Amino acid sequence: MSDVAGVSAGGKPGGLSKGALSWIFHQGSRDAYVVLITIYIFAPYFSRVLVGDPVKGQATVADIATATGLLTAVTAPLLGASIERFGPRKPFLIGILAIMLPLLVLLWFAQPNDGPSVALIGFVLIVLGLSYNWGDVLNNSLLSRAAEPGQEPLVSGLGYAMANGLSVSLLIFMMWAFVLPGAVDWPGVPAAPLFGLPTDNNEPARLSGPMAAGVMLLGAIPFLLWTRDAPRTGLSMAASLRHGARLLVDTLSNLKGHKDVATFLATRMLYCDGMTALLVFSGLFAAGLMGWGALEMLAYGICLSIFGVLGGFLAPWLDRTLGPRRAVQLEIFGCLIVLIAALGMGRDRILYFWSFDPAAHAPLWNGPLFRTLPEVLYLGLGLLIAVFVTAQYASSRTLLVRLAPPDRIAAFFGLFALSGTATVWLGSLLVALATRVFQSQVAGFVPIVGLLLLGALGLFLVKGGEREA
Repeated sequence: MSDVAGVSAGGKPGGLSKGALSWIFHQGSRDAYVVLITIYIFAPYFSRVLVGDPVKGQATVADIATATGLLTAVTAPLLGASIERFGPRKPFLIGILAIMLPLLVLLWFAQPNDGPSVALIGFVLIVLGLSYNWGDVLNNSLLSRAAEPGQEPLVSGLGYAMANGLSVSLLIFMMWAFVLPGAVDWPGVPAAPLFGLPTDNNEPARLSGPMAAGVMLLGAIPFLLWTRDAPRTGLSMAASLRHGARLLVDTLSNLKGHKDVATFLATRMLYCDGMTALLVFSGLFAAGLMGWGALEMLAYGICLSIFGVLGGFLAPWLDRTLGPRRAVQLEIFGCLIVLIAALGMGRDRILYFWSFDPAAHAPLWNGPLFRTLPEVLYLGLGLLIAVFVTAQYASSRTLLVRLAPPDRIAAFFGLFALSGTATVWLGSLLVALATRVFQSQVAGFVPIVGLLLLGALGLFLVKGGEREA
C-alpha cells in the first residue's frame, strides 16, 4: 500500500501503521463524548435547563465531578496494575462500551418535566465519567503498542487532534441540521430541522448523547480489528487482581526509586486537576457569564474544537523542540495567563477595568450570534485556552512514556490516571464551595488558577523529559 502524506499502512519508518491510525481514531471517537457531553452541549443544558440556575447548576456539576473523581481515584490504579498482569485490554474496553452506549442514548430522554429526575441524570453522568476514565487507562496503556518506537509524541498528539476534528464535525452538523434551520435564512441551511425533529424541547442538546454513542461505536470497530492488544499472560482475572494489587503496592513503594516519575505524577495532580475542572466548567461558565444559548454554545464549541486540533499538532512540535517537560510548562503558563484574562470578561465589561454598555454600541455585525465586542474577545480567549489545554494533555502523556520504566507502563498509566483524578474531586469541591459561598461563577474559578500555578511551578522539580538529540 502506498504512503499517503508520509503515513503508511505497513508501519514503515516515518509512517504510521494501521494499528496506530486505528488507535488515533479510537482516541478521537472516545473524546467526542467529552466535548459533546461534559463541556459544550449537554452539561450546559443540564445546568441551565434541568437544574434551572447557572450558579446552582455549576455547583451541581461540581458535585458530579467530585463523585466521579473519588471513584476513579479508588479504582483506576488497581485497574492499570491488574490489566498489566492479565494482558489483553480489548475485552474490558468492549465491556465499557456496553455500559456507556446505552447510558448515552438514555440522555435523549432528559427533559425538564417528563424525563428522568435531575438526581437520576446526575447518577448517569457519574457512571459515564467513571467508565470513560477506566477506558482511558486501558486505551493509554496501548499507546506504546500502537506506535512504533519514537512515534509516541506524534500518535498521542494526533489522537487529540482527531478528537477535536470529529467534535467539530459533529457540532457543525448539529448546528446546520437542527439549530440554524428556521433561525436564519442562509444559503445551504435547511428551511426546517432535518428528519422533522422539533427544537422546542431542547432536542439538539438531548441529541448529543446518542450522537456521542454512535461516534464512539464507529471508532471502536477499527481499533478492535487492527490495533495490537497485549498478549494473554495465562492468569485469570482474579489472579490478575491479586498480582495487580501487589504490583500496585510494589510500584507505590518503589516510587522512591523513580523519583522523577513520582514528582511528575504528584505535580500532575495539581495542574491536571485545574485543567480538568477548566474543561468541565468552561461551557457552564461561558453559558452563564455571557448568557449564551444553544446556538452560541454550538458555535463556541465548534471554534474551540477547531483550535484544539492546533493544540494536538502543536504538542509534538513543542515536545521535539523543547522536550515534553518544558512543553508542558509552557502550555500550562499560557493557559493560566489567558484564563486570568477571561475571568475579567463579561457582557458589560472587558478585562476587569473597562465597562461596556451593549445598548450604547452598535452590533459588530448583523449575524445571529457574537454581536458585541466582549463576546468576540471572550471567544478569542477561549480559542487560546483550547490550544493550550489540548497540547498539555498530549505532552503530559508523552512525558510519562519518556519517564516511566517500559516494563511497567500500564501500571504507571494507572498512577497517571490517579494523578489526574485523585485530587479532581478536591478541585471540583473547591469550585462548588467557592461558587456557593460567593454566589458567583467567577469566584468558582479562582481555585483553578491556583492549581494551574502550583502545577507549573512543581514541574521545575522534575528531572528528565528533555529534548532528544
